[in-house]
Amino acid sequence: MALKRASAEAALNPLETALAQFDAAAERLRLDDGMRGILRAAKRELSVHFPVQMDDGSTRMFSGYRVQHNLARGPAKGGIRYHPAVTLDEVRALAMWMTWKSAVVNIPYGGAKGGVVVDPRSLSVTELENLTRRYATEISIVIGSNEDIPAPDMGTDGRVMAWIMDTISMHRGHTVAGVVTGKPVSIGGTLGRLEATGRGILFVIGEVARQHKIQVEGATVAVQGFGNVGSVAAILLAKEGAKVIAVSDSTGGVYNQQGLDMGTLSKRGWPGGRLDTAPGGDRISNEELLSLPVDFLVPAAMEGQIGAANAAGVRARFVVEGANGPVTPEADAVLAGNGITVVPDILANAGGVIVSYFEWVQDLQFFFWEEDEVNERLKRVIGRAYRDVARTAQEENVSMREAAMLLAVGRVVEATRVRGIYP
Repeated sequence: MALKRASAEAALNPLETALAQFDAAAERLRLDDGMRGILRAAKRELSVHFPVQMDDGSTRMFSGYRVQHNLARGPAKGGIRYHPAVTLDEVRALAMWMTWKSAVVNIPYGGAKGGVVVDPRSLSVTELENLTRRYATEISIVIGSNEDIPAPDMGTDGRVMAWIMDTISMHRGHTVAGVVTGKPVSIGGTLGRLEATGRGILFVIGEVARQHKIQVEGATVAVQGFGNVGSVAAILLAKEGAKVIAVSDSTGGVYNQQGLDMGTLSKRGWPGGRLDTAPGGDRISNEELLSLPVDFLVPAAMEGQIGAANAAGVRARFVVEGANGPVTPEADAVLAGNGITVVPDILANAGGVIVSYFEWVQDLQFFFWEEDEVNERLKRVIGRAYRDVARTAQEENVSMREAAMLLAVGRVVEATRVRGIYP
C-alpha cells in the first residue's frame, strides 16, 4: 500500500507534468537540443533555511525557495505560496508555467515562483509577519522591481505582500512599490487585482461560449476550490446568469442542481464556514464534483486533481483550469478522447498575472487607473490571447493546451534567439 501511494505521488509530480508539456511543444516546434536544454532548466534557484522567533520565545527553522525559470522576455514574475506541502520541484514547475503564462498572453515577463514550507494557519499574525520579513530578507538578493516581482499565491495575500514590500523598502532606504504586486491599494496596489484571476476565468468562459455558440446565461458550472480564484469566478459567473450547481473547498462541497445561492455562500456566515456544512444544497465530495455533468468545470484548487485514475469520469463539456496544473498529461489524453475541451491554466488563469502587470506599470509611473479601466484592459488582453490560442489550435489541428504551449514556447524561443547567448 505504501509503495502504491509513493508511486501515485511520483506520478503527480508537477515538474514531470510541466516538462512533459514542454517536451511535446518542443518536439512539434522542432527545437534543437541546445534550446531545449535552456528552456527545460531554471535559470536560477535559491533555497533558504531561516530561523523565526515564535510567540513563546522559541526559535523555529523554516525552509523556502525562489526559482526563476526564464528571463528572456523581461523580469521574472510569479507568486509566493505558503503551504506545508511546498517542494522545490513544485516551485520549479510553477515557475516554468509562469514563463509560458506570461508569454501566451504576450506581456513582457519571464517566469518565477516562490514558496515556504509552512501552514500559515498554524501561526499567529506576529509569527506570520516575522516569517514573511525573514523570508523576504533571504530572497532579497534576487527580487526587485526590475529583476523579479513576487505576488500572492496559495496561503499568502495582500497583507503578506505589504510586509515584503516594506521589508525590501527598508533595505533599500526608500519605498519600492513595484517590488511586489497584489498589494493593498493604499500602498500602490491596483484596483481590480483581488478579483483578477477569477474575473479572467469569467472572460475566458465568455470567449469559449462565443466560439462554440452557447450562452453563459443558463450554463451549468461546477467549481472545485472556493478560495480567491474559485469563489470570485463562481460569484461573477452567477451574476452573468450561469447556474453554479456545485462548489467545494478542502473539506468537501455543496451541490444543488437548481443552482446555489452564491451571495450566501460567499459570506460563509454559517457556523464553521466550511462548505461541507453549507446550507442550500446536498453534501458532495471533491471527487464527486469533478464528475458532475456540467457545461463548465473549473478546477481551481491544487495541481493534479484530474489524473489518469479519474479522468474517464469527467462529464463536463469544457474544463477551464483555474488552478495551475490541475489536469495531468495522461488525463489530457483521456479528456480529449471523450470530446472534452480543456482551456489550459496558462491561458485560463492568466488574469492574475495580467493585472499584476498593470499594477507594476502603474507603480513604475506612480499613475493609477480606475477599476473599470483595469477590468476593460484585462478583458481585452485575455480575450486576444484566447483567440490567438483558438486560432492556432484550429490551424495546427491540436488541443487548446498544445496550441497555448506552441505560442508561448515559440515566443520565448524567439526572444532567446534575438538576445543571443552572452558572452
